Amino acid sequence: MTYSVAVSGASGYAGGEILRILAAHPDVEIRTVTAHSNAGQPLIQHQPHLRSLAHLTLSETTPELLAGHDIVFLALPHGQSGQYTDALGDTALVIDAGADHRLESVADWDRFYGGDFHDPWVYGVPELPVAGSTQRERLVGASRIAAPGCNASTVSLSLAPGVAAGVIDPGDIVTVLAAGPSGAGKALKPHLLGSEILGSANPYSVGGVHRHIPEIRQALAAARRDATDPAQTTPDEGIRISFTAVLVPMARGILATSSAPIANGATDAEIRAAWEAAYGDETFVQLLPAGDFPRTADVLGANTALMGLAIDRAANRVTVVTAVDNLVKGTAGAAVQSMNIALGLAEGTALTVNGVAP
Repeated sequence: MTYSVAVSGASGYAGGEILRILAAHPDVEIRTVTAHSNAGQPLIQHQPHLRSLAHLTLSETTPELLAGHDIVFLALPHGQSGQYTDALGDTALVIDAGADHRLESVADWDRFYGGDFHDPWVYGVPELPVAGSTQRERLVGASRIAAPGCNASTVSLSLAPGVAAGVIDPGDIVTVLAAGPSGAGKALKPHLLGSEILGSANPYSVGGVHRHIPEIRQALAAARRDATDPAQTTPDEGIRISFTAVLVPMARGILATSSAPIANGATDAEIRAAWEAAYGDETFVQLLPAGDFPRTADVLGANTALMGLAIDRAANRVTVVTAVDNLVKGTAGAAVQSMNIALGLAEGTALTVNGVAP
């Protein structure tokens, strides 16, 4: 079966990356691409690297145009997806690459985003440990999927195995991320101009205000939730995160350095075993050998999260360094991987573990 696909926000970075991956997918046909201010223009004018899609023209984004497809991807700014998802009730599969359907807490949404709250959808991070299994099981047969925030999924994947196994204390998590500006989208913003970021590292959203913090807490709470009591209402209690993002002059990529205290009594062998058990059989999340740590260059263009783990007994902390391509594993790759699982297709279809070098 060939599935018909519509991609909204197709002139942006996330939409363009979704299209790049889907263009090589044997089970889908990209029929419709939409935009807002760029509607009416050739897709190739805004995504000149997508040569195989040069025949497509950007249409105006309307619920009526998106409806009628088997799959709809929404790659819109935060707060804009809900107006369309409410009108796509008959669409078999909708995947939102924005934040509108990620958070379970109304209070968190009001504090970090604001505007209308929309019901949470199945979270699109298949490898994430949750309540004795993985998020993959929840994605099977899903009809509504919330693709993750790139920073949030990177940090969550970094620490969830330790939280789930009880070998780290989530009450004092510190994470610092070096991130490329493509994660902020394609809209023109003065602080993202080349003259502002080249030769400089610039922190942003410092002091507990970054929008991905509640998403991380929610994911780690799911990892900690007791599999024998999945109805727990406050599994995020006691999860505290100091989160600092730093904009660096690379177009793509996230290098997240995350640490947490070692839980009382946890041995070095038990700590490493937690990550090995979580990701030992995974294709797209890989733990490097002891003493090795990833570079963002190693994951450029790939759907992989590479991580290195260090046990610092002097500081009594575990440190995990994880590299992802924010537009692939951080967003579009996770969305397509989740789509494959939901539809019962081979999970890795159209996705690669191989990066681009140099």
